[in-house]
Amino acid sequence: MEILIKNQQRIIKINQGKIKGIIKKVLQHLKVDKKTEISVLFTDDKFIRSLNDKYRGIDKPTDVLSFSLQEGTVKSPEVKSDKLLGDIIISVETAQMQAATLNHSIERELTVLLIHGLLHLTGYDHEEDKGYKIMREKESEISKIFAL
Repeated sequence: MEILIKNQQRIIKINQGKIKGIIKKVLQHLKVDKKTEISVLFTDDKFIRSLNDKYRGIDKPTDVLSFSLQEGTVKSPEVKSDKLLGDIIISVETAQMQAATLNHSIERELTVLLIHGLLHLTGYDHEEDKGYKIMREKESEISKIFAL
């Protein structure tokens, strides 16, 4: 499993080893093939806002965006491939504000956002009521692994 991490923000220091460990645990739990590759970008509100506007038509910052390269081909949340699974982009700026609002650490918030993004990359979605419930249950299940 190859995990590519890029940090283009200066708000907090990113522990890449810890981030890779979180991603590996989540993907193993989701039974994703070890040959899969994923990339994660840590950025600020300005950059994620431009992506959110370009790809979703929403001209405001968001916490996490996922771009699956398996879209339309994933028949099940269990992904078995030797391809690039996709990209996760996280705004550390928004994550930091959310962590403060929820009165928990930035590390916890980043873990929650990584779990959410990884679920999207593996075929989960929350746009419809049925998918929302399934995805929230899976998020809760995985959060327990990290004692969140």
